Amino acid sequence: MSDRCMRTRPRRHGGSRAHGIVLLALLLALALGSIALMAAVDVWALARQRALETELLFVGGQYRQAILRYYYGAPPGARRVLPARLEDLLEDDRYPIPVRYLRRLYADPITGSAEWGALRVGERIAGVYSLSDRAPVKQAGFEPADEQFSGKTAYHDWVFAVAVAARTNLTPPSPSRPDLR
Repeated sequence: MSDRCMRTRPRRHGGSRAHGIVLLALLLALALGSIALMAAVDVWALARQRALETELLFVGGQYRQAILRYYYGAPPGARRVLPARLEDLLEDDRYPIPVRYLRRLYADPITGSAEWGALRVGERIAGVYSLSDRAPVKQAGFEPADEQFSGKTAYHDWVFAVAVAARTNLTPPSPSRPDLR
């Protein structure tokens, strides 16, 4: 019986050494897996931000077009004016049968909020911009209508304004004190 105990002891000792190596290999695999996962999260976050930027360009363009259609869509004989509120783009009551320039008010894709900064000429809205201070990924390669966004350092600098308003001494809003609505 003593011979049997002596034979099992070295096996147990050798077995625990193998368990240590397996544990070390497992820890190394977990470390490498977490590094790969962190890289994948960074790639996903960048792709997500690019998708939100694309959506912001689309939504801002929709607001710009709706404001322009509102301005040029004045009834015959009526004075052309910019909308006083974004809600005016949903239902233009200057006509006997209200005209819709937007189906709904879009939320800001970057902030997720329904609030937009409003670029105003007097009491009228000439454009919208995001209230986000985040830096955009896209810095160049914009469509001609959005070329002025090249090199901007924050999303609130992407102002979707109508060209009609640009002829009336329009100045972009100050990022420190945005006009909300």
